[in-house]
Amino acid sequence: MFHIGILVFPMVQQLDLTGPFEVFSTWPEARVDLVWKTTEPLVSSTGLWLRPTIAFEDAPRFDIICVPGGRGIDPLLLDDEVLDFLRAQALAAKFVTSVCTGALLLGAAGLLVGKRATTHWTCVDLLPVFGAIPIRERVVFDGGLATGGGVTAGIDFALALVGELAGAEAAMAIQLQFEYAPKPPFDAGDPSSAPPVVVEAFREQSRESRDERERLVTQAARRLDRADG
Repeated sequence: MFHIGILVFPMVQQLDLTGPFEVFSTWPEARVDLVWKTTEPLVSSTGLWLRPTIAFEDAPRFDIICVPGGRGIDPLLLDDEVLDFLRAQALAAKFVTSVCTGALLLGAAGLLVGKRATTHWTCVDLLPVFGAIPIRERVVFDGGLATGGGVTAGIDFALALVGELAGAEAAMAIQLQFEYAPKPPFDAGDPSSAPPVVVEAFREQSRESRDERERLVTQAARRLDRADG
């Protein structure tokens, strides 16, 4: 039995969390907890209420720790309680993992140095700030580190991890149960295929939040450098 802890926090991108949660919870060999500072309900970035099942202070050493992303990641980049929790979990975990911009939080905890990793396409260029080797793929494995790309890649990531731990047939059985055979109506899920006008409009729409995230990533990396020094 693999005990999986998924970090949940205010303003999490709920699909970053619920995609992997569905996969892991369907896997008979897994037990899944949502972990946060307290067990009080909190709200995701799109208004879905979520309830942590276990608090940091009561959490065991998880076999797998998973960090989703979302707007709520930004303040956590400088949150010592969260960063210390992730560092402690990483010491014994079989796999340290993330989905989307959750990779930036792993980076702020010093867990990406020298590692191949991915994240949401808008933030892949920030990974080297934390010493990571950026890879533009849906799912990237590097030893005991597994990272997924943006949002929907969390399902791919979770299936790949189940396949790694339990074999391809176990993962395919879950995929079949979910009827996970995506055929999106538009070929616009990646900046390389989306129309340039759509890509530019999105970049402009998210420019302010991206600039703020870059500022916080830089600050978090400097804190790591000082701690290493």
